[in-house]
Amino acid sequence: MISPHSDEYFMKKAYAEAQKALEAGEVPVGAVVVAKNQVIARAHNLTELLTDVTAHAETQAITSASSYLGGKYLKGCSLYVTLEPCVMCAGALYWSQIDKVVFGAKDEERGAGRYTGIYHPKTKVISGIMEKECRDLIKTFFESKRK
Repeated sequence: MISPHSDEYFMKKAYAEAQKALEAGEVPVGAVVVAKNQVIARAHNLTELLTDVTAHAETQAITSASSYLGGKYLKGCSLYVTLEPCVMCAGALYWSQIDKVVFGAKDEERGAGRYTGIYHPKTKVISGIMEKECRDLIKTFFESKRK
């Protein structure tokens, strides 16, 4: 049984958001923000629905969490996201001063991890949680688009 306070537990919540994105025809990326072992924000990609290239799961989750907390900083919070954040999202996470970023699958082409110093110096980054499931979801989505 998975502990309700583990990284895998919260990544499963982000994965559920990614599945919602898939059902909506969006690139299947999902995210949740957690504070004090409680999900305070849930989001998935909305770029197609909103016709907004910045409507990534991470930016949507940051906005929702900031609104919930009543402030722009996400100190004491963790973001769980199914795909490694891009440079834009990493920049937003930097400015939010979030404590921890946990992602599932690496994004070899556009992932922020290719750059040093892109996250806030106090932000802890953990990768590979549910990596196979997250990678397979993205891979299946893009394979279906190519057919």
